[in-house]
Amino acid sequence: MLTLTKSLFALMIGFLLATAFGLFLIPLLKKIKAGQRINVYVEAHRGKAGTPTMGGLIFIIPTVLTILILLLTDRIEYSTNLFIVLFVFISYSAIGFLDDYLSIKRKTNKGLTQFQKLFLQFIVALIFYILFREFTSGDSYLRISAFGIEWNLGWFYGVFILLLLVGSSNAVNLTDGLDGLAGGLSAIAFVAFGLIAWGSHWIEGYQDLGIFCFVLVGAIMGFLVYNSHPAKVFMGDTGSLTLGATLATIAILTTHELSLAVVGGVFVIETLTVIIQLTSVVLFKKKVFLMTPIHHHFERLGWSEGDIVKLFWIVGFILSLLALIYGVWL
Repeated sequence: MLTLTKSLFALMIGFLLATAFGLFLIPLLKKIKAGQRINVYVEAHRGKAGTPTMGGLIFIIPTVLTILILLLTDRIEYSTNLFIVLFVFISYSAIGFLDDYLSIKRKTNKGLTQFQKLFLQFIVALIFYILFREFTSGDSYLRISAFGIEWNLGWFYGVFILLLLVGSSNAVNLTDGLDGLAGGLSAIAFVAFGLIAWGSHWIEGYQDLGIFCFVLVGAIMGFLVYNSHPAKVFMGDTGSLTLGATLATIAILTTHELSLAVVGGVFVIETLTVIIQLTSVVLFKKKVFLMTPIHHHFERLGWSEGDIVKLFWIVGFILSLLALIYGVWL
């Protein structure tokens, strides 16, 4: 009960700080003309041109501040796992911030090149892997505990988690195309992994990892105050890369790597539709979807932005419940 109370308190602090910070940040972003360049292939989005980006700072900075306050007041305890999560959280936000900053400076949608972005992501993922193997009790096993299955992947486990970290960050980035879509799905996913972290009693600082998740959920909810349709600010790569990488980090640290594919099922589907579309166009010169990621396919079918977001949130919520049944109960 104490952990639940702490988590709800942390969620409230994250929400209040993020909401208050948004009141300060959004006018500042407008002042420096940090407007987003809009995809001209989506006609309905033309009216969003000039909406400030880099809004991920609204949940990133309050989350870091809240965790620091809780640590300094001994409300939570320092652990290696918490340090690793914060390291990935801050590092990926720095990569996204740099990408967004360059896009704004150049007045185009071209920030870092794909190679530069992937290179930096892999560097951070590699450092994460070194920290994970040297300073935690993590091993190279991939587990399906409900069926008593364990695979020792050996050295390939390192490759697996590098791909998981980079893949997850880019999957959320692809999903960030409609007002509130990636933010809402991420909030749902972090609630699920907060509960999974509570049940991961075999790892160091498992309760504090759960509290981190709930701080972030509150901060994302504060961000959604400004990002729900019609959005007053976009999270940009600053936010999307951070959320995806942090989700993967917590999944790895709690040994629930496979649960990530279910909790983040909508992110996976969005990514798969892009891969399917590219493969079909290259090999068969034919489109499978009207436009990808798949949320744009629904837009081309005439669905309203709000209806698409609500549908995807519901799917994400159901998938998270299924993952919790496996991750916490089974």
